Amino acid sequence: QVQLVESGGGLVQAGGSLRLSCAASGRTFNSYTMGWFRQAPGKEREFVAAIRWSGGRTYYADSVKGRFTISRDNAKNTVYLQLNSLKAEDTAVYYCAARNGLTSLDGGQYDYWGQGTQVTVSS
Repeated sequence: QVQLVESGGGLVQAGGSLRLSCAASGRTFNSYTMGWFRQAPGKEREFVAAIRWSGGRTYYADSVKGRFTISRDNAKNTVYLQLNSLKAEDTAVYYCAARNGLTSLDGGQYDYWGQGTQVTVSS
């Protein structure tokens, strides 16, 4: 049973930083892509970033490129999302997701999801 558990969300002022963590368990993730998505109130879920577990290739949405960094720690089976230069429009629930296969920006292609962690940016 795959489990993804996010942590690290919170309230931060605009311009501040947060680091989100996603602890993954339940299987070996070598063939997996790990993604971060977010959903703001009244809006559709959107892709934020993804990383191939094997090789570490990364992908970013244009809206976060240069501000957010996705990384993984193989020894801890954990994926991180470093959020810098936060803006009010980054306010959302952030979800970690796992897909057994190549990277996709479509959340519907992901097999497993965490419960989400709230990020609130005050302006």
